[in-house]
Amino acid sequence: MDTRKLKYFLAVVDHDGFNRAAEHLLIAQPSLSQTIASLEKELGVPLFHRIGRRAVLSEAGKELIGPARLVMRDLDAAQSAVQSLRGIRSGRLDIITMPSPGIEPLTSMIAAFTKVYPAVRLNVSAAFTPEEVIESVRNGSSEIGLAGSPTSILVPGVQVLELEKQPLILIVNPQADTFGAEQTAIQREDLGGQRIIASQRGSLMRWLVDDALAHGVEVEIVVEVAHRTSILPLVLAGVGHAVMPSSWAPTAHKAGLRTLLIEPVSHLDVAVLSRKDNLTPAAKAFLNVAAEHTERTNS
Repeated sequence: MDTRKLKYFLAVVDHDGFNRAAEHLLIAQPSLSQTIASLEKELGVPLFHRIGRRAVLSEAGKELIGPARLVMRDLDAAQSAVQSLRGIRSGRLDIITMPSPGIEPLTSMIAAFTKVYPAVRLNVSAAFTPEEVIESVRNGSSEIGLAGSPTSILVPGVQVLELEKQPLILIVNPQADTFGAEQTAIQREDLGGQRIIASQRGSLMRWLVDDALAHGVEVEIVVEVAHRTSILPLVLAGVGHAVMPSSWAPTAHKAGLRTLLIEPVSHLDVAVLSRKDNLTPAAKAFLNVAAEHTERTNS
């Protein structure tokens, strides 16, 4: 099996069909179909079910995605290792991040990285749980992952660098700001009677709201939001307050909103994840940037 066939297979997966994949690969669609057919013959199983003009992954095709990505990633690592003798002049680095770490510290780290390696293209994809980040790093879809968790992340076979702890804050709805003008912090009990924009269940932010409810604090969840990019606009529109990690504070302040620390303090532990070996030079360089960020944050 040659890597060209795996590259073509992943192109069909990533571009949702043969036509778009052929356009991306700059080859004729019949040539792509022949290559995939050859790969299927070599493996002895169909990788796609042809339904009309659509190509739907078979179970065997789904199973091949992860190993195929690892093979291509290792090939990239080998090529990059040779190229690194001339310095990191180009290439691509795939990163996956959860929403809050994607604001900070990812923004600061990308800014630092691109100043030193301006020719490296960064591709940042989204995840909503630590498990999604871990799986993406493990199966080779991403080289670098940023995750936030209520506790430290420990995963066999995955390198974890703890970056920072982000305390939870309340982003205050300016149309319902009943807190003292000089206050910089509130107790969880102070959320009683307040309308809250909440993240979906499973997040630390939602846990704090649910924990307050469980202890008799009369919190009203007015909106439950999956896409956290909607949260600041909803606060600005006067819909409610929002419980978020402190990474959101600078953006909230620039929008004219004030924030309050919620006590007792709960922290979101933010870490960067990577495979322990076969990393591309670009990924290794990004990890160096992450380590420098950690030193600055903890100094």
